[in-house]
Amino acid sequence: MTDNGCRERANRFARMLMQQAAWPAAVVVAANILTPLAASARGAFETWPAAVALSVAAASAVAVLALSTLLAFDALLFRLMASHDDDEASSGAAVDDMLARMRLKPIPSATRQFDDRVAGTRRLLTRQRLALGLFVAMLFAAGFWAPR
Repeated sequence: MTDNGCRERANRFARMLMQQAAWPAAVVVAANILTPLAASARGAFETWPAAVALSVAAASAVAVLALSTLLAFDALLFRLMASHDDDEASSGAAVDDMLARMRLKPIPSATRQFDDRVAGTRRLLTRQRLALGLFVAMLFAAGFWAPR
């Protein structure tokens, strides 16, 4: 892959990651503002199943926000890779060096390829989507189990 192609892919991927980090976090924050109001008005905190569903929803909301933060951090790392004029290996080494200086990861013996980095970030994205799905499902379950 050419250096320019790698930079463009890193920029595109970073842009997509920022979007994928932002909208689920916004949905979770908005729902967490409105849900307690609606749940208390319907008496959902008085029934055991609805209270458990709301508790699981709250825990999954924390997971969504944490994973969104990690995705935003990864987006910044991909932007750092895209900012380097050098080849793919040296831009990956710059990211590894920065992570080592921040004491987040030791410097690896071999620099990971761009596609391996993307695959790792996509796993985070999958976990975030699963946590968001659990959040939404538990909100619906709490609404179902709330008194009428």
